[in-house]
Amino acid sequence: MTNQNNLLLFHRYSEAQQAINDGAQEIDTVIPLGLLLASPPRYAAVFEHLQTIISAASPVPVKVIIETGLLTTSEVKIAACVLAAEAGAAFVKTSTGFASGGATKEDVRLMFKTVQYKGNVKVKASGGVRSFDSCKEMFEAGAERIGTSSGASLVKNATAAPGSY
Repeated sequence: MTNQNNLLLFHRYSEAQQAINDGAQEIDTVIPLGLLLASPPRYAAVFEHLQTIISAASPVPVKVIIETGLLTTSEVKIAACVLAAEAGAAFVKTSTGFASGGATKEDVRLMFKTVQYKGNVKVKASGGVRSFDSCKEMFEAGAERIGTSSGASLVKNATAAPGSY
């Protein structure tokens, strides 16, 4: 590893610790897409990046944002989920909400099935969840949490039977 990479990892480690010192109870980090999509993919560097942040944050849970809308194949999405799970992520998350796309039930299902082997990694569906029906679909596909800026209208327009979502 180069000194520049060591310096970058040190900054990521310090940023995570500072956020926790400032009161963060969870940390979100975006998977380094450039490393993931490089030819050939730089899986070891992605893993090291994630593991650095996750170890700095411990015991605070870390959500690794995959940005599924920017990944064109299931294989890359699976690789991203496995790298995050193996690095110790508490959650894999579909999107920041800023990139094109967002959560789809197909991606949530794929992510859920991928991390299920770990037993303790959960899925957060985020980005584009704007209706009660889409929210319900995300939970049915395996999401543990939903990230939405439409929470109030989601609940307001919901007509769920007692004991359901």
